[in-house]
Amino acid sequence: ARGTRRRLDGKRPNGWVPEQKTTVAEAVQAYTAGSAYASFDEKIKGSIEVGKLADIAVLSDDIFNIRAEEIENVKVAMTIFDGKVIYEKK
Repeated sequence: ARGTRRRLDGKRPNGWVPEQKTTVAEAVQAYTAGSAYASFDEKIKGSIEVGKLADIAVLSDDIFNIRAEEIENVKVAMTIFDGKVIYEKK
């Protein structure tokens, strides 16, 4: 399913520029592997693979299996930077 592109203030409930809606998977790809590729860093980051930097954000919910409207309520549960936990929600 496509994302919502709606505003958090409740305005534009059908989405801002609806024809530009993307799936959650497309959005995650753009922010991870796509960003690494854009900065010429795809060999060291952008995906979870042996030999790449271990910089990971763990979320409180599975954003691939909840309604798109619920994603705004997802929290960061843990952040791992350079292979070390630097934040963990208590």
